[in-house]
Order: sequence, then structure tokens, then C-alpha cells
Amino acid sequence: MPETISVPASVELAVVERSGFVESRHAGAAIVLDPEGVPLLSLGDVDTPILPRSSMKPMQALGSLTAGAVLEGERLALATASHSGTDRHVAVVRDMLDQGGLTESDLGCPAAWPGDTDTRDEMVRELAQPQRLRMNCSGKHAAMLLACRASGWDTESYLDTAHPLQLHIREVIERLTGAKITVTAIDGCGAPVHAMSLSALARATHRIGTSSERSPFALHRTAGALVRAVRENPWAIDGPGRPDTIVIERLGVFAKGGAEGIMIMVAPNGTTVALKVLDGSGRAASAVAISLLERVGALAAGDVAGTLAQLPLTVSGGGRDVGVIRATV
Repeated sequence: MPETISVPASVELAVVERSGFVESRHAGAAIVLDPEGVPLLSLGDVDTPILPRSSMKPMQALGSLTAGAVLEGERLALATASHSGTDRHVAVVRDMLDQGGLTESDLGCPAAWPGDTDTRDEMVRELAQPQRLRMNCSGKHAAMLLACRASGWDTESYLDTAHPLQLHIREVIERLTGAKITVTAIDGCGAPVHAMSLSALARATHRIGTSSERSPFALHRTAGALVRAVRENPWAIDGPGRPDTIVIERLGVFAKGGAEGIMIMVAPNGTTVALKVLDGSGRAASAVAISLLERVGALAAGDVAGTLAQLPLTVSGGGRDVGVIRATV
């Protein structure tokens, strides 16, 4: 059976401190590429496949866009989002569906409660039920459906691995990573997720994050537009007070977290990091990523310190702060 990075091949990335006692450790692997895409730093095993989960969304979004989906601004940002399901997010996804003459019932992702606590509380008070639109991947799915509409492909089977859209997305991913896909699984939202090494994920992320809208190559122009849309609409890719939104707003990076402890991030100068926390927890992933970018000089120490203070890294005890989740790289 295929499997991911082993425990012996991992390194410590972060610790959890409570009242001065190191209570837990997060191990994993990470790779940093310089602005030209050359490896600067490698920690742990970066060559064994991992499942990138939602950190693969920028590649999937590019697949949908190059298959005919026409999106810009906040709609384009939602195509690559793991949004928190606020009313504002839902309104944009609904507009995306309306654009293609589609409805919520066309979405293949499961119904879910929003990740945003206030929105969920309001839905509970109103006796509402989980909705597909509230599912964090609904923007990605809406973009996939729009691509199917534009290309004349079936919309009911768009999540099948043999569907023309998924075959096209696979080709785009292989082009970006420079590696053949050998293992495919099903993500939490029902879409295919393709295994790749952290090195391959970093290469693809660097190519996307450093693309220019003035490139002679259509894929790179589209990638440049995608990155700009995310940087101009950081609320869309995650949500108020949530890690990806915070780091994009404060540092100007391009960031996309994924389930099971995955994070990709591109600094304004093009320096790129890809990492996996082996135990699957994402609570330290943003802190580790920006700390690595600071370590190689891509982000200023003061800016990183201010951002860390805004991230949800506090350890509580008895109703007060007694510790912190801290990167150790």
C-alpha cells in the first residue's frame, strides 16, 4: 500500500508550550525554494509522496480555468478557496453557479456546516441545516462545473477520475509539477486528489506564485491572474481571523493550507515553501511556513513577529493565556 513520509524521516517543526513545559511536538518535512525555484533548504523527507489536499486547489483552479471557466476578482479567488462558509462567501459561490445556469443541487461536494462560528451559530438559531454552498470547497466545485458548461461536458459525473475535466486537471498538475501522477485518492469534498512529493508541490507552487499576467504562455497568464485575485481578496480564500487570510493580509504572501497539516506559501519575492506536519494537525503550519521564509530572508523578522501575534497560536488554561504553539525551524 502506498504511504507517506515515515516518522524516522521527519524532523521537528514546532512545539506546544504550556506554562513553560513543552507538552507536544509536531514533526514533519518542509522544502524552501529561492526566487528562481532552486532548493534553498530541505528538512526531512521531501521526496516521498504526500496528499496535498486543499493545497492542490490552485492547480485544480487552473485546470478549470484553462478548460473554459471564466472568472475574475473574488469569484476567481473563491475558485481556489477553502472558505469558512460566511454569507459573503456563499453569495459569491451562488453568483458563480448563476453564471453557468447552475444551482446548489449541481454541486457534488457534501452538505456541511460553515467553519465560521458566528455563521454556524446563526444557522442553528434559525434551525437551518448543513448546505453544500457552505462546504469549504464549494467555490472549487462551482469553478469545475463552469468549466464543464464551457466545454460541453457532463456536469453530473464531473468528479469521476475518468471525466474529461479531471483528466485535463491531471494534465495541468503534471505540467506544473514536472512529475507523473501515480497515486490518486478521493478528497473530503469528493474530488480526486493526486499524491506528489513536497518537492513537486513546491515546484508547482513556485511556478504559480511567480507567474506573470504578461507571460507569453496562457497557463502562466492565468496563474498570475489567480494569484492577484487571492492577494486582492484575502477574505475569500479562508475567512475573517483565519490563518490564510491573516498571512496574506499582513505579509502579502500567496498561501493555501490543506487538511492533514499541508501548507504552501510564496513570499512577494517568489521564495516558496511547502510543508507537511506529519500528525495531520494544521495548527502550527502557518507559523512554520512564515518562520521558514523569515529564516531564508524572504520576510522581515518584525513583520513575521507581528503576524505570529495575530495567528491562533495561544494555549489557554483556566481562561487565560498560559502558553503558545511555536515553530522550531
